Amino acid sequence: MLRNLSKFTYMIRLGIRYIKLFKSVHVHPFMTPKAKSKNLSKLRQSYSNAVLHRLNVEVVLHGEIPKQDGILYAINHRSLLDIIVMEHIFSNHHKNGIWIAKEELFNAFYGDFFRYSGCVSVDLENKKGLLKFFKEIKHKLSIINDLNVYIFPEGERYKGKGITKFQAGATKIAQANGLDIVPIYIHDELEKVFAHSPYKQTRIVHVHVGGIVSSHNLEDEYTLFQRSITKEQK
Repeated sequence: MLRNLSKFTYMIRLGIRYIKLFKSVHVHPFMTPKAKSKNLSKLRQSYSNAVLHRLNVEVVLHGEIPKQDGILYAINHRSLLDIIVMEHIFSNHHKNGIWIAKEELFNAFYGDFFRYSGCVSVDLENKKGLLKFFKEIKHKLSIINDLNVYIFPEGERYKGKGITKFQAGATKIAQANGLDIVPIYIHDELEKVFAHSPYKQTRIVHVHVGGIVSSHNLEDEYTLFQRSITKEQK
């Protein structure tokens, strides 16, 4: 109980500090959109690295993050730790990117973290909101030449075995903007990893990166990629 209270207190206090930093970049009157995006990415990565260090969690990457940018990274989703683990990986590869997040997250008690840190909200139930969302993504990609897009194609956390059905968003974003898609599979139950943290001995988590897949068959190709990893581990 005390262990959980301690880590949540740490993350909230650290988050409040970083929200102030996010805001200072977000409202900066003279910073270019590209510079803002890069700075916000670095701040998210810095926050994530600090949290992983506190929890004593180490990430082992299997496969290679592409050197080129303009990539849509399709990632499975089980835990709030997913973003933190991925930002740690992206920090090691100096990636600049934006997260796609559901509108409801921007209205939660930690909404300012998403609102000011470079995330883009999407309201799946609002047609006008969807149109605005796709225009915003296209605009950002057109003015920031090294931007990447990070998305959970399942749309929400899934704690069953493997993955669940993908929503159409990832495919539509990739096709509308000519983005290559790279699948990433976090081969750990990070909700359990987080629940039992922090660790006295370093806890290793494994993340697998695949090759570029077709936007037309994203779910099928991702499923094959995920199953190949699971098969190798048996």
